[in-house]
Amino acid sequence: MKTAYLIFNPYAGRFPSRILTERAAAVLSDQNWDIQLKQTNGGPEITEIAIDAVKNNQDAVFVAGGDGSVNLAISGLYGSDTALGVLPAGTTNVWAQELGLHGLGYTRWMALEDSARKLGKGKSKKVDIGFCNGHPFLMWCGVGLDGFIVRRIEPRSNWEKHFSIVSYGARAVRYASLWSGVDLRAVVDGKHISGRYLLAVISNIHLYAGGMAKISPTARLDDGLMDLWLFEGKSVLNTIQHAWNLFSGRHLYSDQANCIPFRALRLISSQTLDIQIDGEPMAGTKEAIVEIQPKALKILVPSQAPEMMFTEEEL
Repeated sequence: MKTAYLIFNPYAGRFPSRILTERAAAVLSDQNWDIQLKQTNGGPEITEIAIDAVKNNQDAVFVAGGDGSVNLAISGLYGSDTALGVLPAGTTNVWAQELGLHGLGYTRWMALEDSARKLGKGKSKKVDIGFCNGHPFLMWCGVGLDGFIVRRIEPRSNWEKHFSIVSYGARAVRYASLWSGVDLRAVVDGKHISGRYLLAVISNIHLYAGGMAKISPTARLDDGLMDLWLFEGKSVLNTIQHAWNLFSGRHLYSDQANCIPFRALRLISSQTLDIQIDGEPMAGTKEAIVEIQPKALKILVPSQAPEMMFTEEEL
């Protein structure tokens, strides 16, 4: 029998999750998992529970939460043989979307049970994770506009999360109108690049912007590389054009958007940088050092992933 902790915060997200989490735990139990429910108030306690799972040789840690909770869990799991499984109970759940799992919603009350069913009988894979100034991330690290927006919007109240797309979108537009870019010098695997950019995104996955845009269609989670996207510009019009390009996929062909796969990266500026990792704000700094640890995290994925996520050797 496989063993796992299932971490949940009954007060986080848009919906009370205790009963739904217990039902998901029952699904996993039916699939020969020995599940221990771990209630948390969120924050560093999630990391502590993940560390405890590793010490107790658990096969997996399931997190009933959103992308922020997932990020806290990987801080305690990377480098171990304890796998991460996500039961999407958060607001946007981009990591779950990447895996083809549907988040909890007003018309999807069975989402956690469905995800538990798919992951419980799924498979495990080892994936790359990034570190920005020592902080691990699984999906992205953003410098510039998205860091600027995230730092001013997060954390949101539960009331705002009930209107997440409308509320977040309206506030994002407002703050984007105040942004005029940042002068950056990038050292990418030893190569120097500089310019004024609205946004620099380090991406490890396909999806971006709440899952509504596909920023890196050729991304692979286990190839030892991440993509640095540099979006040039300094005006609101540039921002609008980049947003349109991203949501329509035209950024792939834009001469104002540059994609550079890399293994090691430094971003340097004369001004304090706004940074987000996995959608959560990080303390500002004038330098962002990004490193990749290949295949440092074991994850649980459904037997049928929605699209190419891994290198051919792993299929």
